[in-house]
Amino acid sequence: MPETIVWITGATQGIGAALARAVPYPDARVINIARREHPDLETVPADLTDPASWDRIVEHVASELQAFDGRRAIFVHNALYSGAVGAAGVVDPAEQRRQVYANVAAPLVLGDGFIRACDPRFESGLVMVSSAAARHAMEGFAVYGAAKAGIEQWVRAVRAERRRLGVGPWVVAVRPGFVATEAVLATQERYERTGEDYPGRAAVVAALEAGDALTPDESARQIWGLLPPDPDGRNVLYVGKFVEGTGVDATSQ
Repeated sequence: MPETIVWITGATQGIGAALARAVPYPDARVINIARREHPDLETVPADLTDPASWDRIVEHVASELQAFDGRRAIFVHNALYSGAVGAAGVVDPAEQRRQVYANVAAPLVLGDGFIRACDPRFESGLVMVSSAAARHAMEGFAVYGAAKAGIEQWVRAVRAERRRLGVGPWVVAVRPGFVATEAVLATQERYERTGEDYPGRAAVVAALEAGDALTPDESARQIWGLLPPDPDGRNVLYVGKFVEGTGVDATSQ
C-alpha cells in the first residue's frame, strides 16, 4: 500500500491537474474527483452540482481511509463550477442554484466528510483552494466570491476547533495567485474574438501582458511548498503576486 493517498477535486485541468502532477510524495496514490475521467489517474466520477454526488464522495473517502495503513492522507478541494458570469437577478436562477450547490455547499460538506474519516494513525491534511474574490468584490462573480469567503471563514473556525480538540487533520486555505489556466486563456480568447466585454477584462489583459500571471505548474509547486502549514501560522496562505482588479485571482494584502 502507498504511504500517501491524495484526493484532488477537479484534477482534470488547470490548477487541479497541475497539483496532481506536482504531488511531492514519491509513489503517492493520487485520486481525481471530477465529472471527467483523468487519462492517467484513478477517478471518482462526481458532479458537485448534484448533492447525491457529495454522499458518494464522502463514502468513498471513508471507506478508503478505514482500510488505509499508510503514513499520510491529504484532501485538496480545488474543483470549481464556473457557470455563467453575470449580475445577481440576471443570471438564470437554475444556473445560479447550480453554482451555489457546487461552489458554496459542496466544499463544506466534503471537507467535513474528510475530517470525520481521518484517524490519528496517520497524518492527515485538508487544503481548500480559495481566491482573492473572498475579499475583493468582483462584478459578475457574486456567488464565486461568497463561496470563497465562506471557505476561508470555515477554515478559520475549523482550525480553531482542531487546536482546542488537540487532534488532526491540519486544515488550511490557499489562494493560488493569478494563474493563466486554460480556462482563463480560453475565456480571454473568446471575448477577443466576439468583441464582448466583462468586468475586470482590462485588468486581466494588462496582467497577462505584464507577465504577472503564474502558470498552473508554477502555482502548484508553490502551493505544495507551503504544506503542511505551520500549525500556529496563517489560516489562508498566499501564492504569487497581487493583481488588483483582475476579476480572476490575487494574493497578499
